[in-house]
Amino acid sequence: MLAALRVDAAQPPRIVSLMPSLTEDLFAIGAGSQVIGVSQFTDYPPAAARLPQVASFSSLDAEQIVRLHPDIVVGIPSQAALTADLRRAGLRTVLISDDGYDDIFADLAALGRLSGRTSEAAALSARLRAQTVQLMRRVPRGARPRVFVVLGVAPIFTVGDRSYIAHLLALAGARNAANNVGEAYARYSPEAVLALQPDVIVADHASGLAAVLDRAPWNALAAVKAKRVYVIDDADLLERPGPRYNDGLAWLIEKLHPHGR
Repeated sequence: MLAALRVDAAQPPRIVSLMPSLTEDLFAIGAGSQVIGVSQFTDYPPAAARLPQVASFSSLDAEQIVRLHPDIVVGIPSQAALTADLRRAGLRTVLISDDGYDDIFADLAALGRLSGRTSEAAALSARLRAQTVQLMRRVPRGARPRVFVVLGVAPIFTVGDRSYIAHLLALAGARNAANNVGEAYARYSPEAVLALQPDVIVADHASGLAAVLDRAPWNALAAVKAKRVYVIDDADLLERPGPRYNDGLAWLIEKLHPHGR
């Protein structure tokens, strides 16, 4: 049976993170030593990848989490049902959204308060915003390329304008080609891709795009013929809202505007 735990308020709070993005945030604000458990797919920073894995996006090991004696468990709103047992055990569970660009800074502030690293979180947010401003100065004025983002090819999976990735494209001086998608992420038909004829294709390395570029509909796209297809090896830089987002933005700007201003 799960049992409630007492915590020592004099000690820095021990934290279990149920999302890789939140784990990155905690390490980035200097609270890495307070993190005692993480989720599956946590791979950055390396120290976080060595911590006990206590959850995936869709499941968690409540008994293991309780045995770690955390003071706080952090996750996202869609994990509310998963964390019900933790709340019943008396564990403080805080769920914060990590879906969008603005969430990056809201999450840093929230995690700063929870971990006792408020000033560090504020300083990091200021640095990140300043870096973004500097990067955007590299974006030339004029026409913005229409970019189709490939997250998967069987079936084709892409991003809509409500997605965090579409916001990064806008910051990089581009437009999301699949702006007719009402959802943040959605399937897209081969026929629709062919009709779309995007200027540029950006793909996750794990999407499998490189292996099918010689097949329909990809081989009929002008962007493919012009070799304006860019595959990012570390897709987390684009797909994971977190403190490394400027690395993803810099990559986009370099690929989309190779000649600069």
